[in-house]
Amino acid sequence: MKFNKLFFFGLATGLAVSASAQTDTLTAADSIADFMPNLSSGSDLMESESQSQNVSGLLQSSRDVYSRTAGFNFSAARFRLRGYSSENTLISLGGMPGNDPESGWAIWSYWGGLNDITRYPENVMGIASSTHQFGGIGGSSFIDLKASTKRAGSRFSYALTNRSYDHRIMFTHNTGVLKNGWSLSASLSSRFADGGEGYVEGTNYSAMSYFLSVGKKLNDKHELNLAAFGAPTVQGRRGISIQEAYDLTDNNFYNSYWGYQTDPETGEQVKRNARVRNNHKTYITLSDDWNINKKSKLSSSVYAIVGRTGSSNINWNNAADPRPDYYKNLPSYFRLIGDEEGALAAADAWANDPSTSQLDWDAMYLANSKNLHTVDNANGSGTSETGMRSKYIVEDARVDPRQYGANLNYQNKLSEKLYLTAGARGELYTSRNFKEMKDLLGGDYWVDVDQFAERDFADPAIAQNDITTPNKIIRVGDVFGYDYKIHVNSMNVFAQLDYKTNKVDSYIGLQETETVFWREGILANGKFPEESAGISDKHKFTNFMVKAGATYKITGRHYLQGNIQNGTRAPFSRASFISPRTRDQVVQNLESTKILSGDLNYVVRYPNLKARATAFYTKMDDQIWARSFYHDEYLSFVNYAMTNVDQLFTGVEVGFEAKVATVWEVSGAFTKAQYLYTSRPLATITTDNSQELIAEDKLIYLKNYHVGGMPETAASIGLKYNSPKYWYAGANFNYFADIYLSPNPDRRTAEAIDGYFEGDPQIEGIIAQEKLDNGYNINIFGGKSFKFSNNTFLRLNLMVNNILDNTEFKTGGFEQLRYDSQNINKFPSKYGYMYGRSYFLMVSYLF
Repeated sequence: MKFNKLFFFGLATGLAVSASAQTDTLTAADSIADFMPNLSSGSDLMESESQSQNVSGLLQSSRDVYSRTAGFNFSAARFRLRGYSSENTLISLGGMPGNDPESGWAIWSYWGGLNDITRYPENVMGIASSTHQFGGIGGSSFIDLKASTKRAGSRFSYALTNRSYDHRIMFTHNTGVLKNGWSLSASLSSRFADGGEGYVEGTNYSAMSYFLSVGKKLNDKHELNLAAFGAPTVQGRRGISIQEAYDLTDNNFYNSYWGYQTDPETGEQVKRNARVRNNHKTYITLSDDWNINKKSKLSSSVYAIVGRTGSSNINWNNAADPRPDYYKNLPSYFRLIGDEEGALAAADAWANDPSTSQLDWDAMYLANSKNLHTVDNANGSGTSETGMRSKYIVEDARVDPRQYGANLNYQNKLSEKLYLTAGARGELYTSRNFKEMKDLLGGDYWVDVDQFAERDFADPAIAQNDITTPNKIIRVGDVFGYDYKIHVNSMNVFAQLDYKTNKVDSYIGLQETETVFWREGILANGKFPEESAGISDKHKFTNFMVKAGATYKITGRHYLQGNIQNGTRAPFSRASFISPRTRDQVVQNLESTKILSGDLNYVVRYPNLKARATAFYTKMDDQIWARSFYHDEYLSFVNYAMTNVDQLFTGVEVGFEAKVATVWEVSGAFTKAQYLYTSRPLATITTDNSQELIAEDKLIYLKNYHVGGMPETAASIGLKYNSPKYWYAGANFNYFADIYLSPNPDRRTAEAIDGYFEGDPQIEGIIAQEKLDNGYNINIFGGKSFKFSNNTFLRLNLMVNNILDNTEFKTGGFEQLRYDSQNINKFPSKYGYMYGRSYFLMVSYLF
C-alpha cells in the first residue's frame, strides 16, 4: 500500500484543539455518562440499520475535551467522530469484545443501564498506544469489570426524563477488597416509559439491567474474578418518513410503525407498535490477573456471550400494503394518477382519521377473520387444512448468538524507557438466524410460501420456503421463512513497544488477524434447494495492521504528536452474503478492506488551559455495499451489491477548556471535515427469487459524492459556573452544517438518466445530492451536591437539551433505494428531525 500525496496534504490541511479534562469534583460520581442514554438521536435513520451503532457514550466518558464535548453536545445531530461508523472503534468489556462479529458495530444497548459500572472506561481516542488491545482508527475503550477496582460503597439513583424512556431506577453496591481477599460488585437498574411510550408516539420501552462481579485475591501473585451482566430490553421502534407524511400530520416526529387496536374485552383503543425490538444477551467472563514480578503482568480470561435478539414486523400475503406511508396511500399518488378528488379525500383522512395515518390493526384482524381457506397437501401430508388463513401477521426476525473465546494480555516494563504490550484472542461465533411467528392477528394459520415466487413461477415447489414440508402450516411460535447459521471464527495477536524519553515518547505496534466465516443452511427452500441448505464454502482472510506514533515534548506545556495506521481488515460477513435468507452466495471478488489513516496533533496543557489541535486523514478502499430492495425498473425484489467502494475522510478538529476566573470555565469544540466517495464502484444486481443476473460490473458514478447522513461541520461553545458552595450551572450553543443525504447509488448510473436529452433539468434532480439546511440547538445543565458525612452524599443533576424547542432541524436521512427515473418524486427522500426540548433529571444518594 502506497503513501500518496493526498495523505500528507490531508494531515497538513489544518489543526484542531482538544484537551484532557479535569474531573469536576462536584460531579465525579455523576459522570457525564449518566446522560448518555438520552443524548443519542434516533437510531432508525437508516432503514438498513437494525441497531444503533452510536458510540457517543465512549466519547462522553473520555477525558479528551474535544471528544467529550462532541459526544455530549453533537450526538443530537447524528454526529460521528471523524465520520467513522462504530466498527472502527473497538470496545473491550473486561477482555470480551463489545463489537458484533458479523457487522463490526458496537451496540451499547446490550449493556445499557449499567452506568455505575461503565462510568470510567479507559479510553484511547483515535490512533494511539493502547495497553489492552491494538485498537481501531476510531480508538478503543476498555471497561474494567473486576469487583476489586470498584470503589467501596452504595449508590441509589432515580432519573426522570422524556426521551426513549421516562424513568430509571438504579442501585449499585461495591464491597471493595475485604480482609479475606474477597470483593463483590453488584448493580441493578430498571428503565421504562410511563404511559407506554417515549418522546416519539407509539414507542413503548421496558428494560432492566443486571451486573454481578465476584473477585478473590488468592495471594500476591493471582487474583480471580467472575463477572456476568446483561440488559434485557423491549422497545417499540420509531421510523423516519417522507416530508409529505410530516406535513399531513403536522408532526416532524410522525411514526408510521404504530396504530390503534381495539381491546376485545374493554373496547378501548390501545396503541400497538409493529416493530418491537426484544434483545437480551448475557455476558460472562472468568479472568485471572497474574503479577509475574514487579515489572510484568499477564491477564487471561475466558468468556461466553449468549442470548437472543429479535425485531418484529408486519408481513402480508395476497393483501393490500398496510403501511400508512406506503406511496399508494398518500395524496401525492392520487395526484400522480390525475385523481385530485381522491387526493383531497386522502389528505382529509390523514388529518382526521388515525386508521389512515397509522396502522389499522382492526382492519387487519377483520381481513384475517373473513379469509376462510383450504390448503391442499398441508405439511406435505396429502391432507387438507381448512381455517382462517391469515393475510396479515406479525413475525419476529431473530438473530440468536453464541460466542465463546479466550483473551490474553501481557505487559512488561523491559527497562526504564522501554515497555512491551502483547495480546492474543481466539473466538468461535455462531448466530442462528430465523423468523418466528409472533401473532397471527386473529387468523388460524399461515402458509410458509414465498408470495413473490408464487407470482413469478408456475411450479408451486419453487415457492416453498421449506421443500421438505410443502405447504407448511405455521402457527404462533413456529419457525418459518428461513433458518440458517452464520459462523465466524477468528484469531488475533498483537504486540506493541513504547519508548519514552524526556523529550520524545514513541510507539510501534503490529497486529495479525485470521478470520474465517461461512453459512450453514438448516432449511432448503424451493428457489435455491442446493445453495440454501448445508454448509457453504469457507471464506478465509489473513490481515495485518501496523501503527506507529510519536510525541515530541516542545516544553512541559506544549506537545507535537503524530500517529499513523496502515493495513487491511477482513470483510464482515453481514455485508459479504448477498441474500443469506435464501442462499449462500457471496459478493463477487470478495476482498479485504484497505485502511490508511493518520493524524497530526498540537497539544497545550496549562493549569488553566488545555487544548488539542488535530488534522486527520483516513482512506478506506475496497469496501462492500450490499442491500436488497424492490427495484421499479426491473419490477422485482433485487439484491444489489457494490464492490470497490472507496471512501476518504479528511478534516480538522478543535477543542479547548479554559478557566477564565476561579469559578468560570469556557469550553469549545469545532470540526470541519469532508467525507467522500473516491471511486466508481462496480455493481452486481441479481433477482432475489431466481439469482438471474440482471447487471454485472455496472458502473456507479459515486466519486466525489458525500457519504452523507451526518454533519461534516459542527461547533460548540460552552460556559460553566462552578460555585464554591458545591453547585454548578452551564450552557452550550451547538451549530451543525454540511449535512448531506446518504445517496442511492443506482441513481448515479448511465441507465438512470437514459432517455433524457443532454441539458434536461430533470437530470439534475436525479443525480444531485441533497444538502440539508444548517441547524443549531442550545443545551443547559446544572447540579448541586450535599455532603452529610465523609461517605454520604446527595447529588442533583439536570440536563435540558434543545431548550429553545427547535423541531425544524433535519439532522439526516437518505434517498430511498426504490425510485422511478421517470418521476423522481414518486419515492422521495426520507428525513429525520432533531428532538425538541427534552430533559434528564437525576437524584443520587451515595452512602
